[in-house]
Amino acid sequence: MKILVINWQCIKNPMSGGAEVHLHEIFKRIAAHGHSVTLFCCSFEGSLSEENIDGIRVIRKGGRSLFNFYVPAWYKKYFSKQGYDVIIDDINKIPFYTPLYIKEPLIGLSHHFFGKSIFREAGLISASYVYFSEKLMDYIYKKIPFVVVSESTKSEFLERGYKPANFSIVGNAITQSEFPMAVGEKEEVPVVAYFGRLKKYKSVDHLFYAFAKVSEKIPEIKLYIMGRGSFQPELERLSVQLGISGKVTFFGFVSEEDKKSLLSKSWCMVNTSMKEGWGITNIEANACGTAVISSDVPGLRDSVNKDSSGLLYEYGNIDILAQKILDVITNEDLRQKLSEGAVKWAKSFSWDVSAEKMIEVCRRVIEVSLQSEVPSDWHR
Repeated sequence: MKILVINWQCIKNPMSGGAEVHLHEIFKRIAAHGHSVTLFCCSFEGSLSEENIDGIRVIRKGGRSLFNFYVPAWYKKYFSKQGYDVIIDDINKIPFYTPLYIKEPLIGLSHHFFGKSIFREAGLISASYVYFSEKLMDYIYKKIPFVVVSESTKSEFLERGYKPANFSIVGNAITQSEFPMAVGEKEEVPVVAYFGRLKKYKSVDHLFYAFAKVSEKIPEIKLYIMGRGSFQPELERLSVQLGISGKVTFFGFVSEEDKKSLLSKSWCMVNTSMKEGWGITNIEANACGTAVISSDVPGLRDSVNKDSSGLLYEYGNIDILAQKILDVITNEDLRQKLSEGAVKWAKSFSWDVSAEKMIEVCRRVIEVSLQSEVPSDWHR
């Protein structure tokens, strides 16, 4: 197959996140199977206009702010003449509205809608732009087949009036050989970790408030913050206001080795986001033998095997979050049970399986397109 993928960012972009990991891990495996894969994405400071990354031909045009306007122009000028068998529209941030102009077999790939959560992250004008851009999807994308990463994301689409038969689930995963897949030695003093981007909608401030409550009962406890983002200055100020700055370490960007080491040594990891497509960081923590405490919201609840790989709490309830952290820190039997359950849960996720599922969906879409038939059931 000759495949074109359109996404805002590539795996090397400093702003890349879980969506880019999902894309890269799956399509590099598809490329390794002998298929031709091209990724069209925006440029960033210091990036090459074209390069090969793990078998994926990456073409970069335009900056982050205006890339969505480059897509239709470059499709018409160049990509429409390349004979692609299928095109993947990875809908992440502002949609490209590809069903309006792409003629080849088309698959939408989505992690989640921002919905009203975007108003926590961005200003009124920018948030309104994203919100109403997503609303337009309901009129433009309803007839195409979709790949989503979780049952929660599928439910979001169905609630907006999309047809269930048009959906297949190709989940996030991990490369198991790159993780300990065992419970390792923990730090001598209790350590709570956060790993991910520092953005407003991820609500990391909730963790700071809960941590402050827990530290009153466990003075020696520490908080590790791994990741970077625009919300960090506010979090640093908050740590001072709460009197916990001496217990909080901001690691910023961490290497893969440091990430695995820090997650393995942590007593638990907390995920406070108000909404996600899934929760790959939860599984990565589990693969390091560390339980997670996660907000019970769409996407994240799909990545937690409740009371086995971790615990769920009501989003925004600081008192309950603090109590869950306290329970894991003070109850050694519970912590050991969750840590062992975390590893078992992580072993059920494989990028190789996800890649095979994506290949199957692509072939099915191409076959139906060749037959000029309306699909009766995309989800198998």
